[in-house]
Order: sequence, then structure tokens, then C-alpha cells
Amino acid sequence: MKRALLGLVAASIALSPALARDRDPGRGYANPSAVIAAEIAFAKLAAEKGQWTAFRATATKDAVMFEPHMVLAQDWLKTRIDPPKSVAWQPHQVWSSCDGSYAVTRGAWQREGSTGYFTTVWQRQKDGKYKWIMDQGDALPFPMDAPEMIMAKVADCPPGYRGKSPKPAKVPPAPFDPALRAGKSDDGTLTWTATVAPDNARRFIVTMVSAGQPVTVQDLQVEAPAR
Repeated sequence: MKRALLGLVAASIALSPALARDRDPGRGYANPSAVIAAEIAFAKLAAEKGQWTAFRATATKDAVMFEPHMVLAQDWLKTRIDPPKSVAWQPHQVWSSCDGSYAVTRGAWQREGSTGYFTTVWQRQKDGKYKWIMDQGDALPFPMDAPEMIMAKVADCPPGYRGKSPKPAKVPPAPFDPALRAGKSDDGTLTWTATVAPDNARRFIVTMVSAGQPVTVQDLQVEAPAR
């Protein structure tokens, strides 16, 4: 679960050197600042229009979330009524594939009486905008420390990359599996996997290519909810 927005966050994007690599041909079409902008717009929409209204508007058709079991987000959100006050959140980090087709954000959320972290997988759409395809997180005993600047990392591009990924093969959508969800960027430089145990404990892993090798940048485990 997620996450009001601070002008300081927006300012940190402009100041972060890591985000100055947008549109550099040597880095493919990664655009981490666009992903952070999407995350900030998401939080702003939740604060202004309502929490579940914002989730519905920014999710892909096949997005998943955890309540606590894995659900298809758009189906689950259909009947949800916005709470009087939305959870607030702020992004702290972003990891992007070389081609920018996928990115993952991580940050902190707060609601009255509790705080925690979130991770969100973002997928670039045909119009170039980003929508989230997976959202998960957990409560924490103490608030996360906010960084001075949002940190961004871009995966190494594949050998011989010239700024355009191969067109992914069209495959029919697989039946929804509440125990497993995974994704891979079009260029293969960023992958993510979410697995859910029968007791609804889950594990979320993100890998990205660095120095020519896949490196795990997120390995998060959420315990089964108390019965």
C-alpha cells in the first residue's frame, strides 16, 4: 500500500546529477525523471481526487497489487470507495532499463498512525507515458530516511545497442496466476518477479544489468499477515 507531496521532492529531481542522463543516446531511451514525474503525479492525484481514483487512473489493464493476496488491480479497484484522506507517499529511488520500457521506484508512505515503504513497477505505454503494472509495499516500525536527492540508476545497454530495442514478440496473455507475476524490459536489461506463498507471504526481486552482468538491486520479503 502506498503513500502528500512536497515541493522539495520535485526540486530534488532537477538537482540530481543521476537524472541528467535522460535521452543520452549512449544510455538508450531511459528517462528516469519521467518515471519520477509519473510517481509524483500519481501521489498528487491521490491527494486531490482520492486514493483509489488515482490508482485506477494510473494502472495498466493487467496491473497487480496485494491485498494481501495478489489481485488484478483494476478488478479489485472497481468497487473501492476513496477514503476521506489518501495515504501520502514520496519516491526516493528509481531503477530503469536501458531502453526505458520498464522502471521501478521505491520510497516511503505515511498514513495516520503508520508508515512504511513501497515499490512500484512502471511500464512505458505506446504514447510514451508511464503507467504502473505492479505495486507492493509493507509497514515499517520507523519512518524511512528521506534522501537529499532522488537517486537514479540506469541499466547497461546490450552490446551493439543503437537506441532501439527489438520489437517484442506478440504472445497471448497467460491466465492470471495469483502465486507468480514477472516482467522484463523490451531490451532484457531489467527484470522483476513477485512470488506469493500460500499464506500470502511474498518476495519481490528486481535485477538489472550492470558491468555486463545481472545484479539484484531489490530483494524484498513481506511476511504473511497475522491471522
